[in-house]
Amino acid sequence: MPAAIKYQQVQLYMNAKKKGHSQQASAAKAGISPRTARRIESGTHRPKRGRPRDWQTRLDPLDGHWEADLLPLLEREPRLEPITLFEALQELYPGQYDDKLRTVQRRVERWKAKYGKPKEVMFKIQHTPGELGLSDFTHLKGVSVTVKGQPFQHILYHYRLAFSGWQYVQVIQGGESFVGLSQGLQNALFACGGVPGQHRTDSLSAAYRNTGGRNPQLTQMYAAICDHYRLQPTRNNPGVAHENGSVESSHGYFKRRLCQALYRRGSFNFETVGQYQAFIESVIAKLNAKCQQKFELEQTTLQSLPHYRTADYEVLSSRVSAHSTISVRCILYSVPSRLIGQHLTLHLYHDRIVGFVGSTEVVELPRIHVHGSAAVRRARCINYRHVVESLRRKPRAFLYCQWQEDLLPDADWRELWQQMKRGAEPDTAARWMVEALYIAATQDREVEVANYLKTELAAGTFTLHRLQHQFNRMQTLPIPDVASVQHELSSYDQLFQQSPAPVEPASVPDERAQTPQTRPLPVRLASGRTSLILINCVFSRSRPSKAVRLKGR
Repeated sequence: MPAAIKYQQVQLYMNAKKKGHSQQASAAKAGISPRTARRIESGTHRPKRGRPRDWQTRLDPLDGHWEADLLPLLEREPRLEPITLFEALQELYPGQYDDKLRTVQRRVERWKAKYGKPKEVMFKIQHTPGELGLSDFTHLKGVSVTVKGQPFQHILYHYRLAFSGWQYVQVIQGGESFVGLSQGLQNALFACGGVPGQHRTDSLSAAYRNTGGRNPQLTQMYAAICDHYRLQPTRNNPGVAHENGSVESSHGYFKRRLCQALYRRGSFNFETVGQYQAFIESVIAKLNAKCQQKFELEQTTLQSLPHYRTADYEVLSSRVSAHSTISVRCILYSVPSRLIGQHLTLHLYHDRIVGFVGSTEVVELPRIHVHGSAAVRRARCINYRHVVESLRRKPRAFLYCQWQEDLLPDADWRELWQQMKRGAEPDTAARWMVEALYIAATQDREVEVANYLKTELAAGTFTLHRLQHQFNRMQTLPIPDVASVQHELSSYDQLFQQSPAPVEPASVPDERAQTPQTRPLPVRLASGRTSLILINCVFSRSRPSKAVRLKGR
């Protein structure tokens, strides 16, 4: 079989002809035969050049079963996937085409590219500066953030300006509530220094009453916040997330950057929620630095902020029970015992509860959220500091209290309680634990008291007296500080200058024996109120007439 002519040989032949060489000489220079040179000039040396490839170089791997068996199925139902057609082929011809899955996939791909249905087109939108701001909630998946070693259940509120791409992210405890939306949105607006013309969200139940229809109604609280900031509320169609794509697409990019920053940090644990929020803000600052120029351009077109924020909390009312507790959204909270019987106005934030009596703030509590996957939606948030005064007066109540586990601050204290119960009688152990809690609460030394208890219990030398003495509970009476003053010695000279006082002669002592004069009691002694009064009157010289008057009675 003759060797194929290369492209370079054709070029050499044509260049030689242009220089005036003969056909035979030019063919010799290109290393081809004169016959091939004649075919090059006539254009017949590559007869299939430019022709679409419509021929096969090998036998059909499916032996014609694509046209006979699979293609009719695909034409009848274009939604069939390649794996479904491959399984149908295996059922029709068992064991013959088990290695032909990739062939079926290529055939389906080519057929759908030529005969498939039109797909949805994503149109690129042109945004105007200061026109649109978008809000959405997202979950951080793939990593487990902890606060003080405990799993931290939270979501992230994400705000973004559509034109410049400026972003704001805030940690929200709980679900996609109005409180989280209101606080996150207001913080974002004040952080960027202005208000866009429109605010877009998805179909949040905190913002819209999703009862169906083309014109969904706003919730009363969301309508109030939009009116306060002069925002036009908009939303994307239910179930069509890409209509909110300006913030949806940035979710993934931001979360990847956040995860990379956590990997670089080497730890997913934070001491406080505020520390975690500050870490997120450092990541966002690097992202916003990339769009600083566009943001400065957009910032001039934003509406001015109002002089004050609107409410970013819910308002409830509750009465403090005799147990010094209130119930809020199926969660039992303890409050200081001084508030028993009071009606509290409660402001519910996403992370805390603030209680008021009238307009005076009297208590602030951390808000507890129960995860939606939990079997029981009820929980307790008991702080031993709220009831420790009463508990100290009634230490046995600690033994039978329903909140015994909740009264102990943490796992270390619970282990200490178990050691006390093993080493002493229940009543004695209760007195020990209550006194330790009282000292920890009044002196704010919870960790120090726990460490002292661990050491003493391990050594077997713990006593209540040693505990009180260690933390100065056995107070002694204060000794007054008396300042002594040394008088001037010259002041004694006055004693020598005065004339001596006359001395009276001493009386001659009476040598007769002196015997006490006694008188019999006027009445006999009796075990009654009258007799006691008479006795007191006899020995009292000030009011002798009273005895006579009482006797007459």
